[in-house]
Amino acid sequence: MANPGPGNSITLRIDAPSNFSVTSELAATAADAGAVITALDVVESHPTTIVVDLTCNTIDEDHADRIRDAVEALDGVTVRQVSDRTFLMHLGGKLEVVPSVPLRNRDDLSRAYTPGVARVCMAIAEDKSKARKLTVKRNTIAVVTDGSAVLGLGNIGPEAALPVMEGKAALFKQFANVDAWPVCLDTQDTEEIIKIVKAIAPVYGGVNLEDIAAPRCFEIEARLRDELDIPVFHDDQHGTAIVTLAALHNALKVTGKKIEDVRIVLSGVGAAGNAIAQLLLEQGAVDIVACGRNGAINRDDEYTDAHRIELAATTNPRNFKGSLKEAVVGADVFIGVSAPNVLDENDIAAMADDAIVFAMANPTPEVDPVVASKHAAVVATGRSDFPNQINNVLAFPGFFRGLLDAGVSDITPPMLVAAAEAIASRVDDEERNASFIIPSVFDPEVAGAVAEAIVRVVKAGKE
Repeated sequence: MANPGPGNSITLRIDAPSNFSVTSELAATAADAGAVITALDVVESHPTTIVVDLTCNTIDEDHADRIRDAVEALDGVTVRQVSDRTFLMHLGGKLEVVPSVPLRNRDDLSRAYTPGVARVCMAIAEDKSKARKLTVKRNTIAVVTDGSAVLGLGNIGPEAALPVMEGKAALFKQFANVDAWPVCLDTQDTEEIIKIVKAIAPVYGGVNLEDIAAPRCFEIEARLRDELDIPVFHDDQHGTAIVTLAALHNALKVTGKKIEDVRIVLSGVGAAGNAIAQLLLEQGAVDIVACGRNGAINRDDEYTDAHRIELAATTNPRNFKGSLKEAVVGADVFIGVSAPNVLDENDIAAMADDAIVFAMANPTPEVDPVVASKHAAVVATGRSDFPNQINNVLAFPGFFRGLLDAGVSDITPPMLVAAAEAIASRVDDEERNASFIIPSVFDPEVAGAVAEAIVRVVKAGKE
């Protein structure tokens, strides 16, 4: 399933003979080795040689090495250097701090720093709520992780998690003008994490919890929500649930089915799976069977962790017992937030007519999307190289924009539903089809629509 992509893009700097056909030979050789060429530029020219930058997408580092070897095997060609464009982007990090006020002269300095700043400090000392107006707290959130469940990489620690958190912060700024800063903690102790986040909370207007392993993430979020006066949002749970509900909303319209009538099978009962199940129930779903490694969560088995106990109590009304493969037989909807290749073509063929398949494991989905599309009416993944990418970036920037604009600390189920409906509404009736049930992550209207939806819910609650 692996295809060359921009995440594995390289530039080869090549010394080559200056003959008429050399650039076409370089391009053809790289393409024959499986490269997807995105640019080819002559950057230097000499009497008998030229220097060429050949930029291409590859599958992985081994594939990049094979492309280099193939190009260097050409007569008179030397590969001087191979640059990994992803690593180049990360040199020095992806964030910076830039003043939002001018500091051009002594007058500016006297107001921004001493002596003028002392009056602002005393105003906040007398009324701490003024920090929301007079400091970065107004528009800044912390992106907090312990590095224990980073993407598909697992428990890689705080330093290795930092590039992901930087990327998250950049997305907050790019899509919703929310200032965010990575806080990567060198502890995986629940009490320590809670204590640290509470201690740094005065700086921030909200906390986005990220890539913290289950079940620890559930307690951390619940405790921080109870003990802080700023919103706390675990994106791996609620961001995923919001975008999943948005996609399902439109997929059901495509297939002509209703959420209260469909049988839904959920693969994965961790942070994302639990939140998806609860939000679908909030929206009116009735028949949800959640499956973990040992099969369907049911009322007769005993569970030790709170979220599985909750799933057993709120889902599986038929008290189905069996494996994931048995559960999908006759099901209308499959939602996967679990592991690669847990289903095959026969499993999708055994689902109900006009089935909906959301296979969101990354980078390898629960079932091959191309295979699934032979039998399912609608297929979505978490990948950008297939239609219908279910990506949290559609939710979290606008969601926090709305929370900050509304000045609220509590996050409620109606907010999550409203955010999902706002995302779904960005695909209108004329656009909606089996290959377009969710807007592009680059749709400039999505974050604003989500933010406005959150503010409306807050205002309605105050009336």
